Amino acid sequence: MSLGLIIECIVAVLLVITIGYCWTLNRRLSRLRSDEESLRATISELITATEIAERAILGLKSTAGNADRTLGARLGEAEAVSRKLTDQLGAGEDVLDRIGGVADRALADRDTRVAAPAAPISRTYETAAEGLAAGIIADQEFAQPVEPRSAPAPKVPTRSVTRDIREAANESAARLERFRRQAQDRVA
Repeated sequence: MSLGLIIECIVAVLLVITIGYCWTLNRRLSRLRSDEESLRATISELITATEIAERAILGLKSTAGNADRTLGARLGEAEAVSRKLTDQLGAGEDVLDRIGGVADRALADRDTRVAAPAAPISRTYETAAEGLAAGIIADQEFAQPVEPRSAPAPKVPTRSVTRDIREAANESAARLERFRRQAQDRVA
């Protein structure tokens, strides 16, 4: 075999290998082109989804801003009502304390008023309240059967209305404060 024939055989083998490689490369390129079309479709769907998400985010921001403003206004109203309730509870406690003092004085003075002769009394609110309390107490005593008094009965501790109102106000103020904190946590 001559050297020329060997070189031509080598060139022929290399050409067959090159043709096989070109055929494989052509199949891969055609597959890549078909994948390119599906990739373009996927990219366009992704762009559409991104635009929709951006619009949704803008809507959510707007809704959150509105909710924040509404919640802030409601919290302001709730705090104003809470302050008003606190002021009214303070005024109510003062009134209850005055009424309690009048009732205590009426109870303490009832024995002396029954035994003392009637004297002209100037009518003020306190004396009118004392007279009303003494009358109610006297009516209760006459309505109940008379028992001999040996010793005064020990006072039964009663639950103060003022204390009940104060506890209810403190509880509602605590609930309002918890609600305000939860609302701030949701906003944050």
